[in-house]
Formats: sequence, structure tokens, C-alpha cells
Amino acid sequence: MCNTDRGPSRMVLFSQVPWMDKPKDGIRNVSDTARWVAYFRAMETQRADALFRDPYAERLAGERGAQIAKTMAENNKAEWSWATRTYLFDTFLSRALQDEADLVLNLGAGLDSRPYRMELNANLRWVEVDFAEILAYKEEVLANERPRCQLVRVALDLFDVKGRRALFSALNERHNKIAVVSEGLLLYFTPGEVAALASDLALGKHFQSWIVDLASTIQLILLQRGIGRQLSEAKAGFKFGPPEGADFFKPYGWEPVEVRGMLQTAAELKRAPEEFLALLPEPDPVPPHYPWTGVCLLEKRGR
Repeated sequence: MCNTDRGPSRMVLFSQVPWMDKPKDGIRNVSDTARWVAYFRAMETQRADALFRDPYAERLAGERGAQIAKTMAENNKAEWSWATRTYLFDTFLSRALQDEADLVLNLGAGLDSRPYRMELNANLRWVEVDFAEILAYKEEVLANERPRCQLVRVALDLFDVKGRRALFSALNERHNKIAVVSEGLLLYFTPGEVAALASDLALGKHFQSWIVDLASTIQLILLQRGIGRQLSEAKAGFKFGPPEGADFFKPYGWEPVEVRGMLQTAAELKRAPEEFLALLPEPDPVPPHYPWTGVCLLEKRGR
């Protein structure tokens, strides 16, 4: 890992990444979901009332992203939730940056383009972590673009406990206030794996905030019965929907300071489908049997 003032650090790139563009229908692996999500960001960007603008999303999604969306047509009805999730992550991250975070650590960064599209301090350090193949593809697509901060990409499998602990330790030594982002990541971890990751992050005293998305237990079951079947075939099944909700993170050093439901937020933004409005208002706290997804801002206990 190295730093740069002029653009993203150069990682070892593949001159071609064939599996990212093979003309095969459906989702083949967890990295394919990043193309699908980028497609939805591109669709949102085209709206006159867009919740955000991502001018890079269409290129990142590519033909493959559009192909996946076509084959997953039944699940495309949830486009409103993808846009709302991105909006909420943007909102919480902006707050962390106003709180003077000097490093953003994006775990499972996928094809996220926030370092290029958000208004950022040029001195801000940003580290993206994901599989080498998807980072290489992303770097090729954005090769002629400049990030608005000091961006570094780290190829690392987050299930490599030793590797991630070494990375977290190194970052903790170099920075004073670290904001962690893990959009669309934890759903693929078991509760035990999430607990271990939370504990690893909490070890560093300079890790201050963590933005996560979350599903209730019943929502996890519904997802597993729907889109989850296709993802499980691609070895990308959904696993995390704790009955405790955001309180799951408390024993591992993280306190929920704000929790916002996707449906409630979408309704406030005039984006929620009418057929779902009967589920509102959301109960507080959200019980395991209530179909719910949301975004949570966690802060280190005792910060």
C-alpha cells in the first residue's frame, strides 16, 4: 500500500479481466453484484429528481451490469431501495467527514465511485479494500479520471483475518480519526464473522465510526427465498440478519447512534412504492419479525 497526491495508487493490474465481461446470464459470483448495483446508480442518475449523481456508474456497470439487470428483472422492482441505500450512506459519510475524519476505509468497496463524485477535501485519505479482480477492473475503467482525495486501493480478501488485522493496525498507526464504510458487505457474512470483524475494527483506538446496512431476521429470510436463491448458486448467499438489529454490535465495541430504515426514508423522499406504505410507521425498536432494511451509523464506544 502506498499514498499518492495525484490519483489512486497503482496496484498490480491485469491487462484484461475476462471473467468480468463473459456473456453469461445472471450473477456468477459476489463481484457481479457490484455491476448490478452500479447499474441502479446509473438509472438513478438519469432521473430529473435524482437523490445523487454518479456520472461514472454507467461505465462501471458496463454491458454486463445491464445484462444482469435484465436477467434479474423481477428483483429490479426494488430499485428504490438501492437508491435509498446509497443516499443514506452518502448522508452518514458526509457527517463523518464534517466530524473531521482524516481517513475513509471502504471495506468491500466494489465499484463505488464516491472518491470521484463526492465533494471531498483534497487531503483526505481514502482506502478501498476488495478482491484484486474487481479493483483491477475498476481501475481500468476509471484510468483517465482523477479522484477528489488521496485514494489507495488494497487487494485483500476480508475473510483473511491475519491480513485485515495487519491492515487495520497499519491504518490505526497513521491516522487520527477513521470512518469505516461497508455498504452491501455484511449481508454475506455469518453473525460470527461479523462479530469478529467488528471486534477487529474496535481494537484500533482511531477507528471512530462505522456505517453499515442491515436487514431484520424476517427480511433476511425473504431475501434468501427471492434473489438469495440465485446468489446462493453463485456462492454469494445472504447470511446476516440479527434479531438484535443494530444492537448486535454493542458487545463488540460499537454503539448505534442513528438508525434509518430504507422504507421510511424512501417514503420521506417520495420514492417508496405505494404497496409498501402500509408497513409504516416503522416500529422502534424494529422486531425480528418486521420486514426491514436500513442503514446504521455506529460509533466506537467510549470515543
